[in-house]
Amino acid sequence: MTFHLKKALGIDLGTDLTRVYLKGVGLVVNEPSIVAFNNRTNRVVAVGSEAKKMLARTPAHITALRPITHGIIADFDMAREMLERFLKREKLPWSWTTEAVVSVPTSLTEVERKSVEDLLRESGASPVHLVEQPLAAAFGIRLAIDEPTAFLIIDMGAGTTDAAILSLSGIVVSRRLKIGGDYLNAEIVRGMRDEFKLAIGEPTAEEIKLAVGSVMATGERLEVVVRGRDIASGLPRETSVKDSQVRLWLARPMRAIVDALKDMIETAPPELAGDIYKNGMYLCGGTALLRGIADLLMKEIGVRALLVEDPLTCVVRGVGIVAENIPAYAHLLNNFPGPKVKD
Repeated sequence: MTFHLKKALGIDLGTDLTRVYLKGVGLVVNEPSIVAFNNRTNRVVAVGSEAKKMLARTPAHITALRPITHGIIADFDMAREMLERFLKREKLPWSWTTEAVVSVPTSLTEVERKSVEDLLRESGASPVHLVEQPLAAAFGIRLAIDEPTAFLIIDMGAGTTDAAILSLSGIVVSRRLKIGGDYLNAEIVRGMRDEFKLAIGEPTAEEIKLAVGSVMATGERLEVVVRGRDIASGLPRETSVKDSQVRLWLARPMRAIVDALKDMIETAPPELAGDIYKNGMYLCGGTALLRGIADLLMKEIGVRALLVEDPLTCVVRGVGIVAENIPAYAHLLNNFPGPKVKD
């Protein structure tokens, strides 16, 4: 086993995926934020990819759950067990001390922030530094946020959509919506039940979203065969779902995101709004890959929307950059409570 006196980590503790960046190495952990728990023995039987295979397919005595919900810790004990196992992976060397930089959603309460700090400390990290996700994303995109100009970052994850206007290395105004990829999956589950009278699980909804999901007409007709349980008979059945039907189901949450972005821009100083028009919007996070999102935001807000390179790892790249040189970014870390925001 490799031994280090001290190591520094950048951690993106997401609703869907947990990613860990090791200073000097790069991304070493990229696993689903899922824990499988045996109710009879009170023991965790699997975490990450192994646990995800069990999601929605477990027997009565095993529960597969997500300990991180909407970007915050929903089950502290399960989150600690999951993180401890991730941090013991072979790619992570043993060391006397571990310093960690962790990304968190905007507008967390003091209790929620302390919960993240306690989680990392109980998992073996100290000291722990917190950085808000849009700021971490800006580092990952390598934007010149220290200059007197504004950038609009929209981080669309599985649990939340976190948007912020950044200027002079700080967040001027932000919005956090509990609408992300998981919420869109739930809308697809509801749509299948109401329109097709077919019960499906979250994994199938995710497959539908990836196969035919879109928020604007793309010019191509997409269709996917879906299998589930007939609500009336209780027996297995399959049906075909078109992209146009999924688009209708996703219209309401997308309208909420657009309205929140408009409201946020309206509350920003006029000079910053002009900068945003010049610099554009930067989209990152897995949900930003949904067909037509950039075009929809550009149409509704009137500002060009740019999907960043490798949007899935944008935030962990950002915390990794900070972890590589923590003293240089010390003045930007743990800057709370920050500006007033709406949840």
